Amino acid sequence: MKIVLLVLSLGALLAASLFLMLKDWDSSAMSMHGWIALAAGSVLSLLVGGGLMALVFYSARKGYDDRIEIEPDDQT
Repeated sequence: MKIVLLVLSLGALLAASLFLMLKDWDSSAMSMHGWIALAAGSVLSLLVGGGLMALVFYSARKGYDDRIEIEPDDQT
């Protein structure tokens, strides 16, 4: 739990410092709405990617990815 809190706090500190550093940069003149959209899009795509990877691992562990063998009918 301490590691998670440490990673979250360091990540928030990094994000805040990058935001403060880049908000006055002329090449990236974005409004606050642009920054909010960028952050929301980044978080959403990370959540979707993480969810899909979780489904891949769940499917592999539960055996849904195993090869299905169909026995032929002997009724001729």
